[in-house]
Amino acid sequence: MARKIIILERLNIPSDQDYRVAFWLDVPVARRPFYANAAATSAVKDATQAEIDAIKAGAVVEETMVVPARASATQAVLLAALVTRYNARQAEITARNPWARYGSFWDGTSWTAVAVA
Repeated sequence: MARKIIILERLNIPSDQDYRVAFWLDVPVARRPFYANAAATSAVKDATQAEIDAIKAGAVVEETMVVPARASATQAVLLAALVTRYNARQAEITARNPWARYGSFWDGTSWTAVAVA
């Protein structure tokens, strides 16, 4: 099974605990060319070559962020919050398509509609 949420580090703050995490979000096939970046790297130090290749190819988009957690939060609460946040972000990546009309053009007479799914 592929990794989806990777905890990178714990950041100490006097009253709270923050965690820096990476989300590896799946990109719909038709939109991968828009996310592809041959120079992409990963914040995950032990990412495998296959994982980095997936990021470079645009099959996966890596997003890193700091997620706050109360010092009193149990590990189960923290992990459940990470999953909830990941699922919400994955739903956004899947649903949002800024390239829906990419490539549509006017030839001087009529429009030709092109759609990226």
